[in-house]
Amino acid sequence: MLVKELRPSTPIPEISLEVVSKEEPRKYANEKGSGTVCNCAAKDEAGQEVRVTLWNEQCSQAEEGDTIKITNGWCSEFRGQIQVSAGKKGQFEVKKK
Repeated sequence: MLVKELRPSTPIPEISLEVVSKEEPRKYANEKGSGTVCNCAAKDEAGQEVRVTLWNEQCSQAEEGDTIKITNGWCSEFRGQIQVSAGKKGQFEVKKK
């Protein structure tokens, strides 16, 4: 799957992306629980970028230059921007640069 094919509120069968930048992880706490979250910018093989949300242990697994693969993930929209995540049921894999 490519970034141009992503649509908000839809599942992602599989997408591979290269991490191009990564924000500092930050702590969160809400009625559902607490943990760590981090945002990244990543690009597909066509060079199109998308925002990726990393949760908890994923925050320390992926770094700039790594390739990430999300299987059975989720696409959403936050503040008008498309973003992808492995979600609760998806798989997240990292191939180090």
